[in-house]
Amino acid sequence: MAGMRPALAVACLALVLAVVTFPGRAAPVRLAAVQRRPAVPHGARVLPVAVVVVVGALAGLLALGPAGAVVGATAAVTSRNARARVRRDRAAAATAVALAAALDRIVEELRAGAHPTTALRGAATDPEPASAVLLPAATAAALGDGVPAALEAEAARRPELARDLRLVAGAWALAERHGVPLADLLAGVHADLRWRLAHAGRVGAALAGPRATTAVLTALPVLGILLGELVGAGPLQVLRSGVLGQVLVVSGVGLAATGAAWARAVLRSAVPR
Repeated sequence: MAGMRPALAVACLALVLAVVTFPGRAAPVRLAAVQRRPAVPHGARVLPVAVVVVVGALAGLLALGPAGAVVGATAAVTSRNARARVRRDRAAAATAVALAAALDRIVEELRAGAHPTTALRGAATDPEPASAVLLPAATAAALGDGVPAALEAEAARRPELARDLRLVAGAWALAERHGVPLADLLAGVHADLRWRLAHAGRVGAALAGPRATTAVLTALPVLGILLGELVGAGPLQVLRSGVLGQVLVVSGVGLAATGAAWARAVLRSAVPR
């Protein structure tokens, strides 16, 4: 039974990493955007850093010794941060979809003869992400202040939407300065935003296979160790014993983490932002 404890610890560490890195549900976010309702926040499902560190360190210590404790804690925190980054990207995409819908509404109202201030005031009825983004500009318009300046300030507070908000601000400033029809300018911004969202969706779908391959290749070393224990090869005993085994633990996990980070960076660079 004592000989099975390291293998069970490795299985526990793999389970923790799987729970931490399991992708959040993208469907509710997309469905909420389509239905023009705010998506349910996912922050409540994030494990605290202290819990992740302690569980990862304990599992790594039981499985691979002192080096395993350091590696387990580091891997658990890294995986948690990666999942948080994915969640932020999905939230930014959902906000961009809501902003595109709000721009579409504003363009329709402008072409129907509404005043720009009136059309912008309708942001209060837009979905929550777009409403929060456009309400400062609507307030500025109602008070007679500069709408482009309010949009620029909001772009500085929201880096994920900075490009789109600056395009809207530029279109608004151009219309005020030179009398160009605002509806036509905002329609161009809306078309550009819609195209980029559609293109990003197509690219993301095409990268589903490479992402799955990266996940499988990252998990293969752990699977290999478990299989070695099952057939009696005793890889955990080698890794736990002596300085050489601990060096192999650190170097092996470091190489695997470097490969996973490189693959993730390549995949992220392929998605337009």
